[in-house]
Formats: sequence, C-alpha cells, structure tokens
Amino acid sequence: MPLKQHNRQYDLVVFGATGYTGKYTAHYITTHLPTNLRWAIAGRSQAKLEAVVAECAKLNPDRLPPAVEVVNNQDNPDASAEELARLASKTFILITTVGPYGHLGEPAFRACAENGTHYLDVTGEVPFVARMLRKYEANAASTGALMFPQIGIESAPPDLITFSLASFIRSQYSSPTSDVVVSIHKLKSAPSGGTIASALGLLENFPLSEVRSAYAPYALSPIPRPTPSQPRRSKPSLLTRLTGLVTIPHLGLLTTSPAGGTDAAYIQRSWGLLSSLPSRRDSQAYGPNFSFREYMRPPRGGGWFSGFTTHLFFMFLGLVMATPVLRGLAKRWVGTQPGQGPEVEAAKKDELEYRAVATRDGGSGEKVLCRAGFRGSTYYFTGILVAEAAATILQEDLDLPGGVYTAACLGQPYIDRLERAGFHIETWRLEDRGWEDDS
Repeated sequence: MPLKQHNRQYDLVVFGATGYTGKYTAHYITTHLPTNLRWAIAGRSQAKLEAVVAECAKLNPDRLPPAVEVVNNQDNPDASAEELARLASKTFILITTVGPYGHLGEPAFRACAENGTHYLDVTGEVPFVARMLRKYEANAASTGALMFPQIGIESAPPDLITFSLASFIRSQYSSPTSDVVVSIHKLKSAPSGGTIASALGLLENFPLSEVRSAYAPYALSPIPRPTPSQPRRSKPSLLTRLTGLVTIPHLGLLTTSPAGGTDAAYIQRSWGLLSSLPSRRDSQAYGPNFSFREYMRPPRGGGWFSGFTTHLFFMFLGLVMATPVLRGLAKRWVGTQPGQGPEVEAAKKDELEYRAVATRDGGSGEKVLCRAGFRGSTYYFTGILVAEAAATILQEDLDLPGGVYTAACLGQPYIDRLERAGFHIETWRLEDRGWEDDS
C-alpha cells in the first residue's frame, strides 16, 4: 500500500531514538516499514544518533537510512518549544519516546498540535494525557493533527482486546457489550529506567489533585459516563479493596493489576470516542451499559497468598510514590537510569499474555473469550505498537478529523498489522469452547 502524499520533508521522525524504547522503535522501522520511507531520528547527541544510524544500516542495508536531527536544550522550556516546533513542521508524523512525559513531554505534544503533525507517544502517565487534552485538543482539531498518546504497552493491548471483543459480539449477536474484564495472565518482563523514572516522578510533575482528577471514572471520555442506572459492575467490593483479590468467572482468582487504572482511563476514553465520532458510532460503539475492569493473575502458582502479597506490593509502591522521603530513597536504590533497560538477549525471553471475557448486553448475556499475547521484549513490543500505528496513519484511510485519539480508533487495519508483527488476538464464544489449558 503506497504512503500518503504530503508536503513535509519526512514521513516520520523518531524523537528520543537513542533511548531504550526509542532505539527498539528505530530498529523495528528499519526492518519492517516500507523501504522508501523518508524518515529521521532525533535527539540531543549527534554522536549517539549516528551510532543508531550505523546500527540500522547493519540491520537492513537495503533501505533508506534515517536522517539525523539534533534537538538541543531539551531542559530549557522556551528553547525546547522552538526546537520541537521546527522539527514538527518538517515531518508528517512524530513519534516521541522522551519521558518522563510530565516533565519533558509537553513541548513535543504542543508542537504537533499547533503544526498539524500527527503524533504518537508511549507514555503511561494518565495525568499527562489529561493535561494535554485540556490544553491542546482544540489546537489539534483546528490543524488536523491526529494525536495518539499512550499507544505503547500502556495502553494499546487491552484497548485493542476490548475493541476486538466488542466487534465480535456485534458481529455474532448484533448487540452492544455490557462488560469487559481483562486479566494479565502472564507477564515476564523487567522495567526500564524510563518506566521507573516515570512512576517515581509522577507526583513531582503533577499535584495529587490533578492525578485524582485524571483517574476519575470516564474523566478522559469526550462524553459523560454511562447512565447511573447501569449496574455497578466496575465498583470493587470491600474485600477486593482490602486484599486485591477477586474471582471472575472463566478467569479465576485475580489480583491488582499494575496498569489497571491507567488502562481503564484509556479504554473509557475509547468508549466515549467510538460512541461519539460520526465515522465510528454506528458501527463500532460499545454501547451505553459498557464497563471495563482489569486485573492480574497472581504469580507463582496463582494462589490467594501470592495474589494478596502482590496487592500489598503495589500498595506499598503507591506509598513510596506519594512520600517524598521514600521516593528519594527509592531513586537512590534503583540502579537502572532513564535510557537503560534489560539486556537485549535476556529481554528476548519476555512473555506477555492477556485473557479476557466480555458479556453481551441483551439476550441471555452470552460470554465471549479472548486470548492475546506477544513473545519477546515488551519494550520491543512497544516499538512495534508505535511504529505500526504510524504505518497505519501513513497508509490507511482513517476517516478521522483532527483530535486526540486512542488505539481503538485505528481499528481493524491496525490490529491486522500487529497480528503480522507477532501480537496475536484470538476471540471466540464461550459456548464453543473454554480455554485450551489453564497454564
């Protein structure tokens, strides 16, 4: 499929290409996106950027190498804004992997919104997304920029799983969806320095009131939440709040997910977008009674004790993030710094699997199951997610006006690309079969 025509110097720029996730993204583009792609990598260090170019040349000597764009004074807000406005005006799409986004992300987002440049990032910082919506969504709408924040491992996979389940229910039953529960069934991966820095720095970059507001139910949705008469499926019981444990039919005993709140905020925005966009609402809306929950299968055998201790660990992590003294100690204790991450060979053994169950809204409340997963580095997977999103924008007719969107708005063409790249989503009716195994 040909690339879209435009008057920019580049089809695509990867900003932050010398970082841990940025380098994975550049490598994937080199080996998988069209060889006639006009692209560049951007960052602060000419020498480090040229080293990435050399790596790309070794991976695929038959394609156009990326150009190099040096962006100086990243920590100076005024200079950074000017530099990134210049960069954004040169490219059709900008991918930015430069975080923590609450500290460093706004200049790139603003530059793209104001210059009509399509934008993708891999943040997991919901307050950053909420702030960018308030400040720049109107700019994006006026310039035609398609903005896709948070389209890495947080939170594209559960968003696309939810989209697939709702699409399957619509095709099988001609009905909307009432409830989706996603479980992280397997997660074998170590965090990068950037992920740790973003988590520890969240409350340094956003006041607690802004964090609470961003995570409020349907806070990111462009339309109000479902009607109050909706069953309160998404409200946890007192026992679940205390222990983290919950038993979901067909998924079993589950515990607190480290990404549960982040993914819920994102998927609730997808619900609102698909319910309100003229090009989506008649064929893709989830329905007025939709709810979403995310949990995780307890590690080390999946028993209640490991589930409870997992919940306690995440509660303690939240305490560390909220307490300046503990946060400072944690920063000194953590050895991995931004730009660093697990060794490449070790990361190849990473594994990620989701399982999910959705309920038809109407009829007899029929259930639909989904299994999705990826084998390999989860940070390479994030590079795949953002690069294939860019390819979808470059090659597909999305029928979207300018604005701030989610992975689900890229629809089935995006899912098909990810399937070919190794992220497999399988969906079927419970009445046809259960899980093939319980491992």
